[in-house]
Amino acid sequence: MTMALAIGTEAGKKLSAVELLEWAFFKFYPSLALACSFQAEESVLIDMMHRLRGPDFRVFTLDTGRLNQETYDCMDAIRGRYRIEIEVFFPDFTKVEAMVRRHGLNLFYESVEQRKLCCGVRKVEPLKRALKDLNAWMTGLRREQAVTRADIRGVELDNDHGNILKINPLVDWSHDQVWQYIRENNVPYNRLHKQGYPSIGCAPCTRAVRPGEDLRGGRWWWEHPESKKCGLHVKTQPVAENQL
Repeated sequence: MTMALAIGTEAGKKLSAVELLEWAFFKFYPSLALACSFQAEESVLIDMMHRLRGPDFRVFTLDTGRLNQETYDCMDAIRGRYRIEIEVFFPDFTKVEAMVRRHGLNLFYESVEQRKLCCGVRKVEPLKRALKDLNAWMTGLRREQAVTRADIRGVELDNDHGNILKINPLVDWSHDQVWQYIRENNVPYNRLHKQGYPSIGCAPCTRAVRPGEDLRGGRWWWEHPESKKCGLHVKTQPVAENQL
């Protein structure tokens, strides 16, 4: 496989999600893992990886301490179905205690700054620990998900985490493609999706969306769309052939 094909540059043909996974495993495994928040896209990727490699792949998740029960149920269903270990990273309890003592348990409703503080303690710092020993990580990001994700690529350089590679195999997939795959392959998924939640995060910061509303309209719904970032997916740049 040529590098132009492997990374899906504009000069070469774009790879399918499965082909991009195959390339990522060939290039980086075992220093490669999927970041999983137990949304539909990650269920699809886990099923694809299991078909390629059996249980020989890595998945990690960030347990913020504020997740829905349905998310934990999905975690257990995936662990049981695919017989895989899931690496769970928790926030530093001393930082959580200090934050709650000073700002309250639901500080995120007070201001964008305090919401970002909460995301930083509960998500961003644990993610840094999860990525510390990796050379590449994978996500279920899709361009269609939000205006803030319109420019993402299949392979990016993650400037925020030591310039490791960030691989988004489903970048070009539509919402309908994701759900067609789930139905056709009987893939376990988070039941919140059937309750009107196209995007799932922490329980107090996520609600169901109304018909016709943006797919991520239920995330931090009290904020302007431009500020709806938790700090996990920032400062990336497309990867050219000569950078690998």
